[in-house]
Amino acid sequence: MKTFLGIDVGSVSTNLVLMTLEGEILHNIYLRTQGQPIKAVKQGLNELNNFVGNKVQVVGAGTTGSARNLTAVIVGADVVKNEITAHAVAASTLVPGVKTVLEIGGQDSKIIILRQGVVADFAMNTVCAAGTGSFLDQQAARLGLPVEEFGSLALKAKNPVRIAGRCSVFAESDMIHKQQMGHSLSDIVAGLCEALVRNYLNNVGKGKEICDTIVFQGGVAANAGMRQAFEKALGKEIVVPKYFNVMGAIGAAILAKEATLKTGKTNFKGFNVVDQNFESSSFECKGCANACEVIQITSGDKVLARWGDRCGKWENSVIAEAGIS
Repeated sequence: MKTFLGIDVGSVSTNLVLMTLEGEILHNIYLRTQGQPIKAVKQGLNELNNFVGNKVQVVGAGTTGSARNLTAVIVGADVVKNEITAHAVAASTLVPGVKTVLEIGGQDSKIIILRQGVVADFAMNTVCAAGTGSFLDQQAARLGLPVEEFGSLALKAKNPVRIAGRCSVFAESDMIHKQQMGHSLSDIVAGLCEALVRNYLNNVGKGKEICDTIVFQGGVAANAGMRQAFEKALGKEIVVPKYFNVMGAIGAAILAKEATLKTGKTNFKGFNVVDQNFESSSFECKGCANACEVIQITSGDKVLARWGDRCGKWENSVIAEAGIS
């Protein structure tokens, strides 16, 4: 069976998807990156290989996420795309007619406005932690709750309290104050969800026309309390797709399919790359006043890739050595 591999490596999670030619998701994996993207990608590939064995042939691979370039070098990707493109493609494929994508991940959040299947506008928030998955994880741990129960507890609230959600520090302080006043845990959790939604809409969604159909994706979409808070704030139905937590990887797989069907070939190195040793390092270029920080990936004594230089001096040197036109 011919399949397409999509990999989304972010700061918090690493997601892998195997998709058939017909667009069916054969298998998906959601892992914690834990600051080690190479290790996470290898673990994901190993789990995929153990699941499918010799039953499938990967004929295309795509990468996205903050570590997309690094991952592309390791696996041999056919297409490397940013998160906006990958998430938009996945949403418009799985939910035809989608016009707004609300995406909240581990350490950032974004909104994508689509019109007639094309990205018309977008915005990202990578500065403040308030409203992201890592902040919710932190607050769940502080309250002694498994993060999986956070959303269901919010749904039990009878009178959600108002919490200052503009800043994660203020939100935490306000939560502690509300606890000390004697408010119920469910009302506090629901209030936090509503505060984070207000923060998202006032910052990421500011000035955006949020139209139906609205899709909510990313790891935080697992939180039913956040979904309810969005529906309450917007007065509209929110759609959470089946594969909400691996949509970036699905988008990468779809884009890999489009690219390889045109070329008829793939650069995918195979699942045996898990046996190779890859090292990531960096150095500061002294060639000019820009002082670019150059990232390089090596396997043994061989430099596989470099990036981060504005002029292309180091990146192009690797391309020239490899004889790539």
